[in-house]
Amino acid sequence: MGGISRGWRPLLFTLPLLVLIPFLFSVSELHQSQKSINMAKKRSTKYDHLVLGEPAGVGLPNRLQCQGLKALNKTQFSSSSHRLKSRDKVSVVTVFAVYNRSQSLKFGDKATDTVTVGNSSYNKLEKSMAILNVFINFIQVSMPQSSVIILSDPASDLSLHRDYVRLIPIQGDYSREKLMLQRIRSYIGFLGARYEEISQQANHVNHFVFTDSDMAVVDDLGSLFNTYSDFDLALTFRNNKDQPLNSGFIAVRGTSDGILKARNFLQEVLEVYRTKFIKASRMLGDQMALAWVVKSYSSFATKRFNRPEPFIDKVHGVSVLFLPCAVYNWTPPEGAGQFHGMPLDVKVVHFKGSRKRLMLESWNYFNSSGASDFSDMLCLVLKSGRTKYDF
Repeated sequence: MGGISRGWRPLLFTLPLLVLIPFLFSVSELHQSQKSINMAKKRSTKYDHLVLGEPAGVGLPNRLQCQGLKALNKTQFSSSSHRLKSRDKVSVVTVFAVYNRSQSLKFGDKATDTVTVGNSSYNKLEKSMAILNVFINFIQVSMPQSSVIILSDPASDLSLHRDYVRLIPIQGDYSREKLMLQRIRSYIGFLGARYEEISQQANHVNHFVFTDSDMAVVDDLGSLFNTYSDFDLALTFRNNKDQPLNSGFIAVRGTSDGILKARNFLQEVLEVYRTKFIKASRMLGDQMALAWVVKSYSSFATKRFNRPEPFIDKVHGVSVLFLPCAVYNWTPPEGAGQFHGMPLDVKVVHFKGSRKRLMLESWNYFNSSGASDFSDMLCLVLKSGRTKYDF
């Protein structure tokens, strides 16, 4: 009996451990799982304030260098010798649509779903209008001789009263699902109307730059038409195999020939969009259609998209100027050039998606700092580009 009891004692000692081991493993797995969930939540957290970090491009040549929010080297803004002749003009054109009116959101409504930037709070409608106003503000500082044209749904009442700003209603479907498709239609309609009027503008040329309304123009884009005198239409490109072209920036030379060729080019893009990429009508379909039209030209060499240098090529009879996104469509932090910092000659900053808070914060900083140029403000943009915001 003594031998038997001694044999059972180790078993009795290890039995609780056998029961506890699976429990301990399950607790450990639960802890690891919870830790992973917390990390995922932390990564996806959207902040209601700017979180500054180390700027990209430190020590790299021809990149903005910052100490705090002070630019150590100034951005290379266009000199007067590169600007337009006095008789020529540039208009910046954007498509803008207002949503949520069905929810009876009115200006001054501080009910649910508001965001605060600085000392101002916005509901959804006010937020959209604030972005549009800041878009105009940047243009009026960087291009004070230029006008802003807003293409919109005739049913929209934007209640926008700004100097050198013109609202042009164009009939169409401005719903979220069809807005990118409608944007091209609005561009085509606008260019068609301008072509009919061109005979009345014999004494000057009015060039057009079509942009998204979440962009900050930080240099005079008039220099583009002097520096490159042989293009009809300009597009921005990046080193991206599937989506090499971004539709957020399109420049059109304001001659009758340039306007007609640009309209016909966009008409071809629209047809490709409708027949091949209509399932992507809410997003990306226009960029896919642009790339398809350009790549379908037999002699076009897509390898040139690998180098961030401007070039001109004929595409279906249209002289197209390809401009690097890093300069004319720079996006913090994702987009071309994010790991290499901000080029000193950057001309347009694109605040895509949730970065729109950063757009408002940037303008507020520039407006309150009394700066004479955008260099220090661009340090704020460069150091803030790694945060998810609530816009």
